[in-house]
Amino acid sequence: MVHTVTLKSSGRRFPVAAGETVLEAAQRAGVALPYSCRAGVCGSCKAILLRGRCEYPRNPPLALNADALAHHAVLLCQAVPTSDLLLEAREVTSVHDVTRRQLDVVVAEKWALAPDVTGLRLSPLDGGARLNWLPGQYLDVLLADDKRRPFSIANGPQPDGAIELHVRHVVGGGFTSWVHDTLQVGEHLRVEGPLGTFVAREDSERPMIFMAGGTGFAPIKAIVEHFIALGTRRSIQIYWGARRAADLYLRPLAEHWERELPHLQFHAVVSDPEQAAGLRQGLVHEAVLADHPDLSGHDLYMSGPPAMIDASHQRFLDAGLPEDRLYYDSFEYAPDVLASIIAGRAGIHDR
Repeated sequence: MVHTVTLKSSGRRFPVAAGETVLEAAQRAGVALPYSCRAGVCGSCKAILLRGRCEYPRNPPLALNADALAHHAVLLCQAVPTSDLLLEAREVTSVHDVTRRQLDVVVAEKWALAPDVTGLRLSPLDGGARLNWLPGQYLDVLLADDKRRPFSIANGPQPDGAIELHVRHVVGGGFTSWVHDTLQVGEHLRVEGPLGTFVAREDSERPMIFMAGGTGFAPIKAIVEHFIALGTRRSIQIYWGARRAADLYLRPLAEHWERELPHLQFHAVVSDPEQAAGLRQGLVHEAVLADHPDLSGHDLYMSGPPAMIDASHQRFLDAGLPEDRLYYDSFEYAPDVLASIIAGRAGIHDR
């Protein structure tokens, strides 16, 4: 049975087929709703259900706590309507006209950013299609057996169509081990993109805070470079957290930005005191809050592993940041890896 979703703020309506999630139906209809992990874990796609009913036949809505559920919050990437719905949901109008596509690319360059982080430069094939994207979006590398591996694009669109990725080597991770140890310049990959709604919001003059964890610096880099290219005079505060100083693999670049731009400040934060090498110690979101106890006048972008997103999301809202000014990307795990994590969390919750 087909149900209809109506978005209260814009009045836009789109149909949802039986068994389809709200997010899938919205993308099919060309409606850009926020999302990131697509597995019910990160909470990027949270909306408020004003009327109607839905269920979660795929994954439980782990990103919704008891308070959110009590206020009728739903996760659009997992919610399957059982009736017509009226939703209060944000739309990301800037991504409406960016076409998602699959294409083949060639590995034009491979280099070590850190002992466990590999940089890749992917180029379109001669005469082949090019990817168009907004800074901050990501792509999926398509593998056999319908598996995918998501990676944020670390640069904005280039005249030559080049795509920069930062790939962390995960011990036991088949694809990242192959990239780290085996992948050669000249080999071809198939990708799909652009994906995600973690993009620059240009309709504001508020000061901006960017917070990255590990390779979450990749999309932050793309967005910051976009604002620099625009010549923005808005205050930019960049916080990059890692376990070791060596994990801040593009620290010289961020320090260069700080030297060249009087309105930009960079803060390196290291969680392991024995690996800090003289840098600020602690958790990166605690550093943000220590420096900015009142976030009510800021826009905040954060990108990194789910644990960082989970630890900081509510803390930032409690510090006065309006939820519609908190933009985040949680991308650490591929969908099949997330499935095992979800199963484990569900088991813990059941006990």
